[in-house]
Amino acid sequence: MRKLTKPSTACCNMGLYVSYLLSDPQYANCTRLSEIMGDVSHDSINRFLEREDFTPMDLFNEVKDTLELNGGTISVDDSVLDKPYSDPKKADFIGMFWSGKHKRVVKGINLITLFCTDINGVSVPVNYRIYDKNEGKTKNDYFLEMLSEIITWGLSPAWITGDSWYSSIGNLKAIRKMNLDFMFAIESNRRISIVRGQYIQIQNLEDWHDDMNTVYLKDYGMVKVFRQIYKKMYRYYIISTHKLENLSGITFQDFKKIHDSHWSIERYHRAIKQVCNIEKFQVRGSRLIKNHIYCALHAFVELELMRFSKKIVNWYQIKRKLFIETIRGNIMKRASEA
Repeated sequence: MRKLTKPSTACCNMGLYVSYLLSDPQYANCTRLSEIMGDVSHDSINRFLEREDFTPMDLFNEVKDTLELNGGTISVDDSVLDKPYSDPKKADFIGMFWSGKHKRVVKGINLITLFCTDINGVSVPVNYRIYDKNEGKTKNDYFLEMLSEIITWGLSPAWITGDSWYSSIGNLKAIRKMNLDFMFAIESNRRISIVRGQYIQIQNLEDWHDDMNTVYLKDYGMVKVFRQIYKKMYRYYIISTHKLENLSGITFQDFKKIHDSHWSIERYHRAIKQVCNIEKFQVRGSRLIKNHIYCALHAFVELELMRFSKKIVNWYQIKRKLFIETIRGNIMKRASEA
């Protein structure tokens, strides 16, 4: 974050920009904000996005005092910010990525997040990366890098969770070396063993005990495997504890609790797109894009802290209520003229 040596005289700051992201129902560009404010120029807003230097650690510093740093769940996942009309030759970070929303490869920006749900129920992003092909890193590289950072910053989670993309043997072993417990989804063709030296795909396992079992995961070690039906198909998950003696005590209820906590990151992805305008920007430079994304994540944090303190019921309440009077007034006016 840029350090101030004297009071700022800038017409646009983060407070103004974040409030705009949480207010405008359709747009999120410098021209629109300038039009709304009247006395703030388009250039002032553009200069704000170009001037600042927000980092993932700045976001963590914003939330750390509201979090219980010990316990809780850290979930990893990524989401594509749709930019179908952007030219990758003219705008940074634009690429082709698989989208779970569209079920196909789409053009956009890939945002990878570590999302914390603490033992009190506060759910906020604590680290993130924007995928940059020029760095030569994979999403798994970013994940392990971010995980190491938050441990260094003082977080001590009880669980690490993620989908099957992040369940590589390399990731699992790295998490075990950090003395952390984890739950990850795994593909149905991952190989497990109940009888030493005899491997089968997890989808072919017949010996289930209340939809769970303890097995040997090939190239890793002992894990507890769970299955549950989603859209008429089984999905498979593994749990590992860094203390092997604790593994036998994990129940299906424990799995459900951890899985439900992980699901918070999916709701977060929807909210930053629907409420925080994270996709709807028109700047092209890397610094401007990074600062816009930071402000959108900061906007989500504000909503979550308001929700947790019961100032709002949910993340969507503010924007939903913002236009009630305007819409009601327009309806009444048209009704009276009819």
